[in-house]
Amino acid sequence: MEKLRKVVNDIAYARDHSKLPALHRSLLPLLSLASSLYGVGLSLRHLLYRFSVFKQHRLPVPVISLGNLTWGGNGKTPMVEYIARCFVDSGISPLILTRGYFGGDEAKMLERHLLDLPVKIGIGANRAASASWFLQKYGYLNPWSVMKSFDQSPFHRERGDEIISEKIGAAILDDGMQHWSLCRDLEIVMLNGLNPWGNSGLVPLGPLREPFTALGRADIAVVHHADLITEQSLKDIELTIREFQNSIPIFYTKMTPKYLFDAKIATSHVRLEALNKANVLCVSAIGSAEAFVKSIKKIGADYIDRLDFSDHHVFQSEDIENIRRRLQHLEYKFNSKPIVVITEKDYDRDPEILNLLDSYKIFVLCSELQLLAYRGTTAEGFKSTMKRALAAKF
Repeated sequence: MEKLRKVVNDIAYARDHSKLPALHRSLLPLLSLASSLYGVGLSLRHLLYRFSVFKQHRLPVPVISLGNLTWGGNGKTPMVEYIARCFVDSGISPLILTRGYFGGDEAKMLERHLLDLPVKIGIGANRAASASWFLQKYGYLNPWSVMKSFDQSPFHRERGDEIISEKIGAAILDDGMQHWSLCRDLEIVMLNGLNPWGNSGLVPLGPLREPFTALGRADIAVVHHADLITEQSLKDIELTIREFQNSIPIFYTKMTPKYLFDAKIATSHVRLEALNKANVLCVSAIGSAEAFVKSIKKIGADYIDRLDFSDHHVFQSEDIENIRRRLQHLEYKFNSKPIVVITEKDYDRDPEILNLLDSYKIFVLCSELQLLAYRGTTAEGFKSTMKRALAAKF
């Protein structure tokens, strides 16, 4: 199954199918048919929601949806965390609603990062039901008071507001662009700058979960990994976005490595300099492995090898043996033990299985999303744009 997923991913991001291996080309007719059927199903689903055959649930608090057009690697979860922190900084307790699939790696990462903050996390496929449970338990704030407080720094809040109310002031919908059963007041679409559209086909032939016209529903577009691509690539992405929504605000983000921790001691903090001049094996099962490897190169590793698995892949014992063989090869080649570096999502998916590599040092890279000051956009401008868009809805 893992091999098939990698083949489908190769096809989805190939610009010229004629240059694909014979096995890949043999799957094209089947994938094209499945993609057409998916498109028909998508259109039918749209109509059912449009004519209220399928009902949409409205929450009594502002709902911010973080979504994407393509599968994986778009920075949705780091942006969910960033926005949650924006609300907390404004004295508002947010509720994050996440599906929690594929072992719940994203939910676990959010829980660890936001552990000491007044942020609540609801996990489950039925996000309306999850939201209802939390709202009944903790209560909720009036949307007008939320709008008044949002975008204020802690220094501008009135005395006595330092203790944030347990009442929920906003809901953040993780991976929400295709989750139409819940009404949203702000739609943010995340795009992977390294490869935003693939072959421009709908899944499974291509990586698009919806046609480009879905960009017309978005209130804000964010180009992720903008620091890893050329100026011309950024211009091309912007032109494509503006074909479908000319006036949409566009912002740019990057992932900044902050520190490492030992996979055997999750509470440890290791400086990034531990990778300087080291021989590293990057192991990842994420949507944008290329960005992960590039970040390790920037840190200063001497030599980098890589093993990429499909997004959300759960490591099995045979995968660990494959990793071990690659490490033994590197150890023989350089006459020293290499260091394994994985992402937080890979760690959170199954920390225990990594113990099978007990003779090697395994570091987990912790990174933080940052908004870039580019073309007049800033982090403060992003918050202000969010506030204006939300205020217009209320």
